[in-house]
Amino acid sequence: MSALEFHYRDGGIYFPRLRLWFDPHRAKDELAFVSHAHSDHTARHREVILTGPTARLMQARLGGKRVEHILAFGEPRMFQHDGIGFQLTLLPAGHILGSAMALIECDGESLLYTGDFKLRPGLAAEVCEPRRANVLIMETTFGQPRYKFPDSVEVMRDVVCFCRETIESNATALLQCYSLGKTQEVLCGLARAGLPIALHESAFAMTKIYEHFGHQFPAYEQLADGHGRGWVVVCPPGASRPASVQLGPSRSAVITGWALDSGCKYQNRCDVAFPLSDHADFPDLIEFVQRVQPRRVHTLHGFAADFAGTLRRLGFDSSALSEDEQLELQL
Repeated sequence: MSALEFHYRDGGIYFPRLRLWFDPHRAKDELAFVSHAHSDHTARHREVILTGPTARLMQARLGGKRVEHILAFGEPRMFQHDGIGFQLTLLPAGHILGSAMALIECDGESLLYTGDFKLRPGLAAEVCEPRRANVLIMETTFGQPRYKFPDSVEVMRDVVCFCRETIESNATALLQCYSLGKTQEVLCGLARAGLPIALHESAFAMTKIYEHFGHQFPAYEQLADGHGRGWVVVCPPGASRPASVQLGPSRSAVITGWALDSGCKYQNRCDVAFPLSDHADFPDLIEFVQRVQPRRVHTLHGFAADFAGTLRRLGFDSSALSEDEQLELQL
């Protein structure tokens, strides 16, 4: 059995010969690589491999103590289990601050695991840096052709217009977006707008950690009594606010890649939905595979089966890990 043979288990990837996990959803007593600090990729593992920013964000969100192997991007690190040595290199994934892909090499074989990633450069994350590998395990959240995102500069221009028009009408502009990653991207997009901004407490805490790692943002306050009414208020979807905060009349917008779906604004009970995502869209997914040039591709999450079928039609040996696939008949 190859040292890089793996299984899809507990929402993540497990290498039994190495006793190594990639992004499992449940806490593990074995070594686990954590690709980034979003809650669906973290758990209370005993021992972890991750970047410095992910370690800081994970501590703020999850707490607890763990053995940490903190790797800089591009730094090869040797690990060993039961006499089997393997090299692990973390590469920027472009998803959020500190998000990493894992390139694992052992006995002349290589495997690249993406975690959540975005090939398009963003304003608040490192630029994604794919490398060639024999095997690719990739996230495919938006793995259907209908998911092609518009230019992010144009989207943010529309967000700014929405905010200005709302404030000029003596109302509060509520922007619903995740506190980690999307909030900071939106703040960067608002940098030159000159608008008063208040952040929900969770978004405020995450933004302070971004600043610790050198990111700069326009002036903002924490959402509180006296800060928010008639302003731009950035908060996670469905988040509650302090009882003392009265925002008065408001208009709301959700900022998500799912805004390309026609029912998005109704599902989120918003006035408008803006298509801005920290995931790769369909063209990015195709380009990513072409840049890695793997012998085999395994797709994970989102439209995994659909995208695996697309890759097979393009000539790649591909299969889905997180979804059952229907038999394709060649006519």
